[in-house]
Amino acid sequence: MENAPQVILFLLLITVHLGIAQNTNRNGVNQVHVGVILDLGSLVGKIAKTSILLAIEDFYALHPNYTTRVVMHIKDSMGSSVQAASEALDLLTNYNVKAIIGPQKSSEVFFVSEIANKSKVPIISFTATSPSLTFDNIPYFVRATINDSTQVNSIAYLIKHYKWREVVPIYIETDYGRSIIPDLLDALEGNLKAKELGMMTKGYVWIITFGVASLIDSLNPSVLEAMNGALGVEVYVPRSTELDNFTARWTTRFRMDNPNDPQLKLSIFGLWGYDTMWAVAQAAEQVKFTNEIAQMHHMTKSMTSLETLKNSGNGQEFLNAIVQYKFKGLSGYFNFSARQLQSSTFQIINIVGKGWREIGFWSAQDGFSRKLTKQKSNRTYLSIEHDLNPAIWPGESTDTPRGWEIPTSGKKLQVGVCTSSGYPEYIYAEKDLIMTGMTKASGLAVEVFEEAVKRLPYALPYEYVFYNATGNISSSYDDFVYQVYLKKYDMAIGDITIRYKRSSYVDFSLPYTESGVAMIVPLRESINPTTWIFLKPLTPGMWFGSIILFIYTGIVVWLLEFLGNSKNARGPIPTQMVMIYYSLFVENDMAERLLSRIVLIIWLFFLLVLTSSYTASLTSMLTVRQLQPTLTDVHELLKSGEYVGCQEGSYVKGLLEELGFDRSRIKQYDNAEDSRDALSRGSRNGGISALVDEVPYIKLFLAKHCEGYTMVGPIYKTAGFGYAFQKESPLQGDISKAILNITGGDTINQIEKKWIGDQNKCRNVGTITSSGSLTFAGFEGLFILTGVTSTSSLLIALIIYFYKNKQVESGSGDAEQNFPQQNKGGTIGEQKQEETGPKQIHDINPQQNMVKRCVSIPIHRGGDRDRPSGPRVVPISSSARF
Repeated sequence: MENAPQVILFLLLITVHLGIAQNTNRNGVNQVHVGVILDLGSLVGKIAKTSILLAIEDFYALHPNYTTRVVMHIKDSMGSSVQAASEALDLLTNYNVKAIIGPQKSSEVFFVSEIANKSKVPIISFTATSPSLTFDNIPYFVRATINDSTQVNSIAYLIKHYKWREVVPIYIETDYGRSIIPDLLDALEGNLKAKELGMMTKGYVWIITFGVASLIDSLNPSVLEAMNGALGVEVYVPRSTELDNFTARWTTRFRMDNPNDPQLKLSIFGLWGYDTMWAVAQAAEQVKFTNEIAQMHHMTKSMTSLETLKNSGNGQEFLNAIVQYKFKGLSGYFNFSARQLQSSTFQIINIVGKGWREIGFWSAQDGFSRKLTKQKSNRTYLSIEHDLNPAIWPGESTDTPRGWEIPTSGKKLQVGVCTSSGYPEYIYAEKDLIMTGMTKASGLAVEVFEEAVKRLPYALPYEYVFYNATGNISSSYDDFVYQVYLKKYDMAIGDITIRYKRSSYVDFSLPYTESGVAMIVPLRESINPTTWIFLKPLTPGMWFGSIILFIYTGIVVWLLEFLGNSKNARGPIPTQMVMIYYSLFVENDMAERLLSRIVLIIWLFFLLVLTSSYTASLTSMLTVRQLQPTLTDVHELLKSGEYVGCQEGSYVKGLLEELGFDRSRIKQYDNAEDSRDALSRGSRNGGISALVDEVPYIKLFLAKHCEGYTMVGPIYKTAGFGYAFQKESPLQGDISKAILNITGGDTINQIEKKWIGDQNKCRNVGTITSSGSLTFAGFEGLFILTGVTSTSSLLIALIIYFYKNKQVESGSGDAEQNFPQQNKGGTIGEQKQEETGPKQIHDINPQQNMVKRCVSIPIHRGGDRDRPSGPRVVPISSSARF
């Protein structure tokens, strides 16, 4: 009797054993056991369970002739990694499963990985997205989902897209939360405290991961309301007829399987679970598993240890078949040949009210886009563009939040301000001691600062703090900046010159004004109408060069005509040269040669250009008031020993002393009006000859007193005006970038026009040249062209002349030797007549430089001796003209 219970248990095990064996061999179909581990109490677990059951039914309904059947064994991990490992051990030991679908959490996969490695059974999880799950540590692991790093990239560039500077990650302190997985959703449903803490108001930004965003449709309406205005990153699933039909069947099946649960909606995890089961079922058909009988064991400690696990003989083959199967599933193109799904296209959603709206898409290839198109562009996500639809942010605001505020302590930024001495247009500050006690500031420096704050990528609350300057102006500015070093102010703004001494205890922004030190000097008439004003349009060098060219051209033309034996080249040389210049304007040509005409045409072109320029310059001198600065160099002022002025308390006085000016010759003035009065009186009448100041102040001075004064220089380099910050302040770089943005566009021109005036109206700003006369350098090209043409023509004429003369001499010698031989065969009478008759007649004309030689030859025609005969004149040679 003591052994009775053992016998009964033994018979029971045999019965179960035989039952399983019978199921394995029924109808000749080979059964492949597959385990599924899900957290059936979570939204993801419930959705995935229905999808997996439908996947097996649909697969074998479409493939009824397959010889294998996947038998699923679904286990509940209850959200515990230890429970998941226990269920995996049970599946491997008692059901001899060939693969495990799941577990659901990344942390559970870590626990199960050792079991899978020992048994060599593939683990396929469509929810474990943690990048820490590597295939080196878990060789039989397949990630049937995307890696978290993919969505991290999309979130990172979404933050960059909106130019947010800081992000505060909020997650549940669990392995699942740290891995950014859907369990965060369950925590949000139970605790969403952001609204209670005032963190869902205007100015805040919330971005939820795809694990949460994919389950938006299944969330409680109260949760959605609390998340109003948040952005979400969701995996994009292309719409299809098959997907619509399956969604309807899935909804019906879920209601049947979970009658007591609220109706959920199909998510991407359900689709991945469906496609995963298809891949496993297809791989099972390809791998020929042998019929094995699953053995039930006593659930004792020894029997459930890792030592009892058997190695799956087809594990590696089954794994290869799973990862090699590629097909178009309900979730899209299903391919995890790289042991995980490839990068997906993400849909950027905006939670509004009790639903959500689409604002764009993101992919690693094309970056952000409002609409998803098939055409691929050359852009990468590194080239971010504002290409998303407008979003509605927390607090129902349409203005894009700046992401974070500084300082986070809630204390406003303390900005020190003071009134500029002499130039309140740059900054004017006053404190309301009666009503509010607040400090108000205005001016160019203030407006540039406020514009820079607007362009910061974050909110910057600030308030002005008044600084009351006392004592010497120069020392008061140094003391004003020193207050920043003492941390009385977070920063100081105004017409603060960036100087090396001050930069030793504060940091400066980039300058927002022009830099340098220059002079303001009076203007005077540069040209006085006199009897000899007609000589002013040309410089002495220009007059000399024009006269020389005029004479040279005349000599060349006369030589060309003389060498060409022109009849117009006779007579007195002065008369000929004068007449030649008028040869192009009279009917009878004075210049007969082509070379002469070419020279005269080029010379005439030069003359026309010179004449028109001369006329324009003379007209300008007679009609336009010519003003020139009284001084053009600070060293002239230094040598003359005249008085020079500067702003009172300015460091410019020290610069003048460094240049060598005597202190007694330097006068200081409080404001622009006093400076102008001193300049108008001049150094000899108790005033000054020049006012030396910084360029920003000079521009303001000339905007008020444009007539009669001008700027000369800069004569000294400085850094300009900037803002002072505490050392290593994070604002210094951001404000400087904003200033660059302002000064690089039209904004700074508009601000300067408002506070300083229109600089285009004042023509005296800048260096003025001292002469308006025509110089030789300006006509150098015409001089060269005319001179080269004349010289080249003369050389060509000389070559022709000497060549013709050589031909003449050669021709004369040949005529004297050859002519008698031509009659050598004649009669004696003819020879006698030749000897006694006139032999040669020479006609030499030196003026025409030509020689004519003629001979008298008796002419006899046959035997007619009685016919009179006369001499025949034959020209031997003559010169030709070119």
